[in-house]
Amino acid sequence: MQKLRPPTWLPSVLAWGLLWLGSSVLAAPAAATAPVPASQKLSTASERSGFTVTGRYTEAVALCQSFQKAYPGVVRCHRFGTTPEGRPMVALIASRSGVHSPAQARQKGLPVLLVQGGIHAGEIDGKDAGFMALRELLDQRQAPGALKRQVLIFVPVFNVDGHERFGAWNRPNQRGPEAMGWRTTAQNYNLNRDYAKADSPEMQAMLGLVNAWDPILTVDLHVTDGAKFEHDIAIMVEPVHAGDAALRPIGLALRTAVLSDLTAAGSSPLPFYPSFVVEDDPSSGFADGVSAPRFSTGYFLTRNRFGMLVETHSWKTYPERVRSTFHTVVSVVQQTAQHGTAWLAAARLADAHAAQLGGHSVALSYEASPQSRSIAFKGYAYTRTLSEVSGALMTRYDESTPQVWNIPLRDDVQPSISAAAPHQGYWVPAAFAPLVRAKLQQHGITYRTHAAAQPPVSLEVFRATQAQWDAKSTEGHQRLNLQGSWAPEQRSLPAGSLFVPIAQPKARLVMALLEPLAPDALVAWGAFNNAFEAKEYMEAYVAEDVARAQLAADPALARAFADRLAADPAFAKSPQARLEFFARRHTSWDERYQLYPVMRLNTPPTP
Repeated sequence: MQKLRPPTWLPSVLAWGLLWLGSSVLAAPAAATAPVPASQKLSTASERSGFTVTGRYTEAVALCQSFQKAYPGVVRCHRFGTTPEGRPMVALIASRSGVHSPAQARQKGLPVLLVQGGIHAGEIDGKDAGFMALRELLDQRQAPGALKRQVLIFVPVFNVDGHERFGAWNRPNQRGPEAMGWRTTAQNYNLNRDYAKADSPEMQAMLGLVNAWDPILTVDLHVTDGAKFEHDIAIMVEPVHAGDAALRPIGLALRTAVLSDLTAAGSSPLPFYPSFVVEDDPSSGFADGVSAPRFSTGYFLTRNRFGMLVETHSWKTYPERVRSTFHTVVSVVQQTAQHGTAWLAAARLADAHAAQLGGHSVALSYEASPQSRSIAFKGYAYTRTLSEVSGALMTRYDESTPQVWNIPLRDDVQPSISAAAPHQGYWVPAAFAPLVRAKLQQHGITYRTHAAAQPPVSLEVFRATQAQWDAKSTEGHQRLNLQGSWAPEQRSLPAGSLFVPIAQPKARLVMALLEPLAPDALVAWGAFNNAFEAKEYMEAYVAEDVARAQLAADPALARAFADRLAADPAFAKSPQARLEFFARRHTSWDERYQLYPVMRLNTPPTP
């Protein structure tokens, strides 16, 4: 592994030099006396300010075009979308391999690395670090030759409209730059909650880019919130705990290599997200986990690809954070150059394995078990006292006094919800086909539409025994929490119904979207709320007469009613529940009520 080099712009930034005095990186030969290449003019407003500011989005677009002019045939400035406020979404596509299109990359077996900044536009380290890293890589001052063995796609700002909602206090718990963008989009979407549901135009554009290029690794650059401590960056990778079993050791090796590179470059990195189990209480320690598919790292594992979440620490200064992000980008480029071809081969095997998941149990969500181990964590001395302002117990840190915290880490991550994959796939009735078809297309999932009606066939259907909506909206949706189970039924399907085969590389993503208990299933995001709303009913006085008639005609039903009254006090106290007991047994009852409008098929479908 080539050692990471100090960037050429380091000696010109006094502020950064002061931060690094005594560090190993300054011991390397200075580059100030070397000839300055023409590309050095492709500097950022952040560099020129000594990393006190970050530029506006017009700078990112101008730099995208300038890089293309400075490196003809090597860098392409590609517009891949338009934001709701009409701004261009741009990506820099760089490679010295002669590859200029996704088809050429696939034909040559060349790995594609996607690095995205500014998904949360206030957390903008990735934009400035990415432009500088790309310049150094193109000049081969970092990882020489690496761009001959891969295609690097750099999206400087994902949340473009949010970036232009500029303000000095957009992130009050972040040290620099002087002003930055906003966390969410102009439509108030949090893009790092939108991968699975793909509501926003920005995410739909990003998924189009992903579907076209199929990156083997996507790196998502962030700045974390939270407590004050010495560690400056966290690197999380999946698959490590989740996804295809054969990809997990590769993900672990990737994470280990990047952590090693960062340590050698002077950082103090973490392999988990540093958020306390109990908010604001350092003694509670940390719990590792796997993000749901609404997040980047939880999403890409469902496609049998690698995702890396990079979180610099908000209480570090902007120069420090840009520095550690720069080294992360260079490290992943080196890793992709060295191992990307092997990653591709492993991913193809994972694709083939996913296509054979029918009938097998698949984990839909994960959480850390209660098992923990003690770790030595680099924090600061702190006190916890009652606040006269909030009245709550608050933590106050003394940054002048470093302190090692011996605290628990729960990193035994296990599946929390699993489901058996259908042997054949999922049917979506014609009435719901347009909604589901749009989502399948956005994710590049294979399906087919049946022009002819399907005769009665044995299917598995999911009927909810409990449907509970969240008390408030999330991301513009009234989320729905279901309880219930699959059971066999004979049902016919009208013409225009969709069949989604499980035998495809994105089988895990199919299940993440269509299994009703999956945390980011379409149904969980409220896509089918109508199916769980009672729309027809009988008046109470009618139900009284119906109930009395049923009791008189069916002694077994009378005994069942008496038993339920004795065993279930809540039922006994609820007039509505008692009348519904009988209404459900009447021919007027809507048999589609609380029937999930996606069904599973275990036998081959009729052509």
